[in-house]
Amino acid sequence: MPDRVWPRRLLTAFYWIVAFTFIMGCITKFWPGPTFFGPAYSVKFAEWGYPSWFRFIVGSIEGVCAVLLVLPRKRFKFIGAAALMLLLTAATTTHIVAASELQERIAAPTNLGIMVFFVLLNWPADWGELLRP
Repeated sequence: MPDRVWPRRLLTAFYWIVAFTFIMGCITKFWPGPTFFGPAYSVKFAEWGYPSWFRFIVGSIEGVCAVLLVLPRKRFKFIGAAALMLLLTAATTTHIVAASELQERIAAPTNLGIMVFFVLLNWPADWGELLRP
């Protein structure tokens, strides 16, 4: 039994680390000025062709999904990872089309791959369980 504890704890730590990165993403999207990642996200979103207020929607989705990733139930982890997977598909496309900086063109697909892993790991055996209270 102790042999199974460490992989589960490592996976839990990985969920927390990934959730922390998305919480930081949420905070920086709401931050009004420049961030430690570069210019303000209001400027970045405008450069990418989106309205500057769209950053609040993206940041909110990131924040809610980060919380879902660390909740103990598999269905919450699945919903959070699936929503982030959709968001990161759009982010990856945006960074490729807009020819963003290299770090953004690498970070978005890397996070997308992590979310695909999380979705597959938490795939529901019965789709009805996602809707049960």
